[in-house]
Formats: sequence, structure tokens, C-alpha cells
Amino acid sequence: MTALARALSRATQQLSATSDTPRLDAELLMAHALGIERDTLLLSRQDHMVPAMYPELVERRRAGEPVAYITGKRAFWNIELEVGPGALVPRPDSETLIAAAIDHFAGTPGPKRILDLGTGPGTLLLAALDQWPEATGIGVDSSKEALAYARKNAERLGLANRAHFRRSDWAEGISERFDLVLINPPYVAEGEDLGPGVAEFEPAEALFAGEEGLAEYRRLAPELNRLVARGGLAAVEIGSGQADAVGALLAVHGLQARLARDLAGRPRAMLISA
Repeated sequence: MTALARALSRATQQLSATSDTPRLDAELLMAHALGIERDTLLLSRQDHMVPAMYPELVERRRAGEPVAYITGKRAFWNIELEVGPGALVPRPDSETLIAAAIDHFAGTPGPKRILDLGTGPGTLLLAALDQWPEATGIGVDSSKEALAYARKNAERLGLANRAHFRRSDWAEGISERFDLVLINPPYVAEGEDLGPGVAEFEPAEALFAGEEGLAEYRRLAPELNRLVARGGLAAVEIGSGQADAVGALLAVHGLQARLARDLAGRPRAMLISA
């Protein structure tokens, strides 16, 4: 066994108590320390010298800091985003919204105008603009830190001329209708256990939404009718146990929603067609 293989094995053991994916985390941190991609690491003979910084990176992760904050990047859909403190780390579950939009617009040129409410580091908007090269859109967030990452990501991905970002409280001041509205609001109930490091490191305002986790849905539901263009789609992310409650909130405002599930089969988004 090489020194690098031993270091990966030791890091996996160290991270097993605080991570659901200890081996993956160990490999991502090692690749970052070596300045290579994880795929390159896995395909190599693993005879690299172990970087001196590696134990420190492992210790940061063991203390709960997200891997994305340590490496400064996170893959999402077909793009890679820069992330850091103040910006919610993109989750694979949110890809459900992009997949649902692709299904909705199948056989058409796709959406021309896209709105992403709660864009964070530009996650859903930039993934959608990459998917539909003729589209333009607006990403909205209340966090200046998150928007700084969003603008940087748009520039790096060559999408700055198609993506506009604004700091606002949801759709305040927006009068336009959009073909595609993507929303990932805070939906965690106050006091809910999110696992090691999440609440300690990621922005609370992007996670928590009152005692039931429904506070922001109550604010958003009355806005959707005026935001979605005819033939368009609104895709709203939900927590895995919130389908009935969010569906009822939407129904109060005359919105009939259907459910989309993530790859694990869990309820993940409410879809409203105009």
C-alpha cells in the first residue's frame, strides 16, 4: 500500500463519525490538496506524495466544515460552482428541479426567460442557462455574500451576459412573467437536526423557515400566479415530508401542483404549470 493510499484509508476512518460519505470526502480533499480532479486521482497509480496540507483539510472536515467550503467548489448538474461561507452549498437533490423543467419543455425550444428565487451561488439559474443556450434570466437572493459568488460563477462559466442578479426579498419589485420559475426556499423547521456541520457553517437564513419549515412557502404561494407565463412552469423545492402541507398552501391560491421525486424516490419538488 502506498503512502497516499494509507493516508486516504486513515482519513476515511477519521471522517466516518461525522460524514455520511467519508471515503468520498477523503478523496475530494486529497485531489484538492494535489491540485487535480478526483477522477484523475482514482485513475492514477496513487504514488503521489501526500501533501503536507492534507491532515489539516481532513481535520477541518472532521470538525464539520463542508467539503465545498474547504475546496471552494461544488459540482451541480453539468456545471461546477465556486462556493464558500455565506452561500448555501448546492445539493444533488436540487437537480430534481432542472430535470423536471427538461421534461416540461421537451419537444420545444425551451424557456426563454428564467427566474431563480433564492439563487444562492447561482445554482439553479446557471445550470438552466447552461442547459438552454438561448435563454436569459434573473437570479434573486437576499444575501450579498451569496450573490458575490453567483456573479463570479456567471463570469467564470461565460454566462454573465445572460444572467442578471439582484438582491431582493423574493420577487419584490419584479413585474415580468417568466417561462421557468425555479425556487429553492429555506424549508427546515427550527431546531431540526441537520447533521454535523450544516447549521454550524451554512447560512441559517438559507436553511430555516419557522417552526414547521413552511414560513417561506406561505409568502411565495400568492406570488406564483403573476410570475409564470402561459405555458410555463414553476418548480418549487420542498422537504421530503412537506408535499401535503405545501400542496395545500398552493391550493389556497388556486394552484394545482404535481409532485416530483428525487433519485432516491423522496418527494422533492412541487410543479405548477401555467
